[in-house]
Amino acid sequence: MPLKNTSFSENRRQLLQHGIGVAAALPLAWAAKSSGAQTGTSAPRSSAPPAGVLTRTIPRTGESVSALGLGTFLTFDTLPGQPRSNLREVVKTYWEGGVRVLDTSPLYGSAENTVGDFVTALDINDQLFIANKLWTTGEYLTDESHALRSLEQSQLRLWRQRFDLMQCHSLVNADAVVPLLNAWKKEGHTRLVGVTHHESGHQDLLAQWIDRGAVDFVQVNYSIFNRHAEKRVFPPAQAHGVGVLVNMAMEKGRLHKVVEGHPLPAFAREYGIENWAQYFLKFVMSHPAVTCCLSSTANPDHAAENVGALRGPLPDAATRANMLRYLEHLPGFNQIASMPWYPGKDKHYPGFIRRGQASLRLRNAL
Repeated sequence: MPLKNTSFSENRRQLLQHGIGVAAALPLAWAAKSSGAQTGTSAPRSSAPPAGVLTRTIPRTGESVSALGLGTFLTFDTLPGQPRSNLREVVKTYWEGGVRVLDTSPLYGSAENTVGDFVTALDINDQLFIANKLWTTGEYLTDESHALRSLEQSQLRLWRQRFDLMQCHSLVNADAVVPLLNAWKKEGHTRLVGVTHHESGHQDLLAQWIDRGAVDFVQVNYSIFNRHAEKRVFPPAQAHGVGVLVNMAMEKGRLHKVVEGHPLPAFAREYGIENWAQYFLKFVMSHPAVTCCLSSTANPDHAAENVGALRGPLPDAATRANMLRYLEHLPGFNQIASMPWYPGKDKHYPGFIRRGQASLRLRNAL
């Protein structure tokens, strides 16, 4: 039975009602393999942001993307039946603010479902640059059955045949996964290939993948506090024309904890910086190696603060140095690495990931 051109939720219900299930994604997954043609949301109309928004150029394609993107780890993971209208407002706020890059993963609990539902209902799916991930090992070395199931599931959840960027998540099984992703690139399932990690200890490995010439993008942790990527990842990325996505730009809420009660420095206003979120984000966005800085929130008000970083000039090198010096004099700045993620928000983001973590803690405490 052909699917109507309705919302993601309606189509998903049709699949389940008629007993088609996830297997129905198979024609979607492999339609492009035989013909190389892409239809519907598989070929984005344009992911170029509106005028007046800060942009960066993807080195391998020459296309412009917003310098700020929406991340979905933890914040977009919700349990079935729980309120999530706030997340729809976050997506809408980012879109209206000029954001055209969105990063997600099948490892992020229900984030793919939430993202797919809202971007399709808002009719913006095919105008977004969507970066997704693969986290798989297979039954044996080079077995791609797990990877195919992950791809098919992501296509169904996000209502897309083709992704703009598919990344090897946290370098898991990278020696097998990166060649597979490059095969998918040739077969039309993704336009670009990347590798990711969120810990500084793995940046040497990220740099090695850049040096091999096997990836178009690298995703790395970088912030005004943790600038290790400037030494090991950014130089080879610039030398080889590899795009850079940044995660942990606000150190999972830890930077905000340090600046609580402290005013913005006066010079920040010269760059259109109106709040601390924009201060942290513009520092990251202003590095010439960075293609897009990812930011994540479940709070629509915070989303509005974040997208403000897309307006006004970016700090120059001298101002970046001043921004850092100002923070280095604040108590607690040098201890950020020892703080827990999202301090004071232990009960926030009560999705599959948090529930699983709590269960494991309880089982190990018995």
